[in-house]
Amino acid sequence: MTQLIADSLVMAERNLVRLPRSPDLLIGFTIQPVMFVLLFAYVFGGAIVTPGYDYVDFLIPGIIVQNIAFGGFVTALGLAEDLTKGLIDRFRSLPTARASVLAGRTLADVVTNSLSIVVLLVTGLIIGFSFNASALEILAGVGLLLLFGFAFSWIFALLGMMVSSPEAANGVGFTLIFPITFISAAFVPVESMPAGLQDFAEVNPITVVVNAMRALWLGAPAGNDIWGAVAWSIALIVIFAPLAVSKYRRTAAR
Repeated sequence: MTQLIADSLVMAERNLVRLPRSPDLLIGFTIQPVMFVLLFAYVFGGAIVTPGYDYVDFLIPGIIVQNIAFGGFVTALGLAEDLTKGLIDRFRSLPTARASVLAGRTLADVVTNSLSIVVLLVTGLIIGFSFNASALEILAGVGLLLLFGFAFSWIFALLGMMVSSPEAANGVGFTLIFPITFISAAFVPVESMPAGLQDFAEVNPITVVVNAMRALWLGAPAGNDIWGAVAWSIALIVIFAPLAVSKYRRTAAR
């Protein structure tokens, strides 16, 4: 276990130190989220009715959850690239714990997701977002976001090892995740959707997490959303982490 932790931290550092040398990756954590916030707030905000909330207050928790869900893309792209270049075989030749490659990737995502949360919150506060919560509730919301992002990192880790190239990981990932984030309560009230989409949106984990964030940060009625968000996050980790590790072992064994 000590070796696994040490090796995972080394792998996480390897994935993070390359970010300053890859400005295109930094755009995904900084400029792109800000662009989404401004577009939704000032282009679509005037046409969307959100009873009880200003649209900016309604939007910020939703768009942060969407951005966190997409945060694992770096893991999918990185693993697909490492497999294509043969780096996974080189890692196998080193005296390191096998699981450290995946653990390092997902730990690095926690750091980049933290950066995205800070960028989006600062942007939101500048354009008028305001908390209706205690400091403890705000921190609990950040912790929930990081847990949910960690869960999605394992989904993307599995995806990155199932595709043939980084380009394929990008295309497949957007095709699978993009509809899930939009058919949710992230950007519009679920009640405004047609019956079929509304049924899906209500059980969508994105909706559950978004509602939990609004409960923690805006004082909305919580119901079972906070516990539901934690349960969804843990369930996704329990399901996809073993699948990703199993896929990695089979891939590395070839």
